Amino acid sequence: MKRSFCLHSHFYQPPREDPWTNEIEPQSSAAPFHDWNERIFQECYKPNSEAVIVDEHDIVISKINNYEHYSFNFGASLLAWIMKKHPKTYSRIVDADKLSAIKHNGHGNAIAMAYNHMIMPLANERDKITQVKWGIEDFKFHFGRMPEAMWLPETACDMATVEVLINEGIKFILLDPSQADLVRKSPRAKWHEASSELIPGMPYKCYSVENKNKFINIFFYDGPLSKNLAFDDHIFESYKLLNRIEAVTHHRLADQHLICAALDGETFGHHKKYTERTIAYLFDELLPASDIRPVNFGQYLDEYPASQEVKIKAGPSGEGTSWSCTHGVGRWKENCGCGSGDDHPSQEWRLPLRLGLNELRDNLWDVYEEASSHFFKDPVEARNDYIRVLLDPSFDSASEFLFRNAQRYLSAGESEYCMKLLEMQKFSMFMFTSCGWFFSDISGIETIQNMRYAARAIELAQEISGSDPEPKFLDWLSHARSNKSSLGTGKDIYLKNVLGMESKL
Repeated sequence: MKRSFCLHSHFYQPPREDPWTNEIEPQSSAAPFHDWNERIFQECYKPNSEAVIVDEHDIVISKINNYEHYSFNFGASLLAWIMKKHPKTYSRIVDADKLSAIKHNGHGNAIAMAYNHMIMPLANERDKITQVKWGIEDFKFHFGRMPEAMWLPETACDMATVEVLINEGIKFILLDPSQADLVRKSPRAKWHEASSELIPGMPYKCYSVENKNKFINIFFYDGPLSKNLAFDDHIFESYKLLNRIEAVTHHRLADQHLICAALDGETFGHHKKYTERTIAYLFDELLPASDIRPVNFGQYLDEYPASQEVKIKAGPSGEGTSWSCTHGVGRWKENCGCGSGDDHPSQEWRLPLRLGLNELRDNLWDVYEEASSHFFKDPVEARNDYIRVLLDPSFDSASEFLFRNAQRYLSAGESEYCMKLLEMQKFSMFMFTSCGWFFSDISGIETIQNMRYAARAIELAQEISGSDPEPKFLDWLSHARSNKSSLGTGKDIYLKNVLGMESKL
């Protein structure tokens, strides 16, 4: 039996649409392209759908759709943008999933993603559920099937997130090996430290705490291999990449061996120019001639169901873990040390931003719950169902949504009012997009984008209820100081860059 290999590519860009127009404004830093979506599309997403293989004279001899060969997921806003702006490439992505299902015994390469790249352990239960439900419906809209798996942003996870995934029918997730705590071979066996006993690539059952009969499967990818592909030079040459894959040691406790890696899909062509060609030649020419067979996770799980169990780490203060923060999920809520440097020594701004948005979220929910209770049978279910309108904003779709969820027939004015309520809730989640905390300063374009979502949600709350949650939010932002002294605080940045006015303080 050949060893198996699966490469997962996580394709994602921060949502860049203006919350008032839903269009992406010009971004000078992406020149000569209009914006970063367009630039990375030309460098990565399109080339991966038609990666060229050339001969010794640099003449193209074939084009390979890499999406047919590796496991992948797309962020919801990114895939929607590709569908709208570049329908030919979008069709290649969707068709690749269908073709891969034929190759892999009915298991397609595409998996879903939590809807807008929110750090799930830091979300409240209501938002966790909506993020998973919206991610599933978004996937079904594009790929026409129920997803087997879901990518968790930054692989951030805790047991509360696992419970939601299990309840929504997700079969498996991918995590970093550092997130595993304990493993055991059978229900009555002794637990062992995962640091010494975990087998990367082997599926493990993670049982629900709420229902002992339910579980989710977890694949832990090969950390060193993933880092080599993402940060070293292995993917600039196909034979070198194959040698690195073949060098992965077969674990002494594993009967079957899945070699697997996971990394940002933008590595192939954007971060590392033309490496989509390396991947194409590896899958099309080298692996078929080797003793390693390409699989995807769904196929492998079908062939070799999980027999061992795992417990994941709770993380500091029980707040979860991730692959990209050695301090659990501190990168998205505090000055944990990740992202600091000579130019940006402090990330103390993260905490007041997080606390301010948490309070704003709760205030916006109170507005929504009180107002929507007069119109919807169940405000929670209506919000979860709203994804169908986001995916198809036609009049008929909105009418069907209201027919399903409204207590009674609504007038045109009442219908518009309800849509504003739901848009407010959408932006109350978009303002938690993880990129707003990932980088080094509160003045970054990603953080400002999150503030813009907050501002739009506040504006809608003002229109809907006459209440004004903005002063409290600004108070929190006034405690979030930029590393660039000339920029002042988050409040100054919000007033200047979001509302377009200078602070009068």
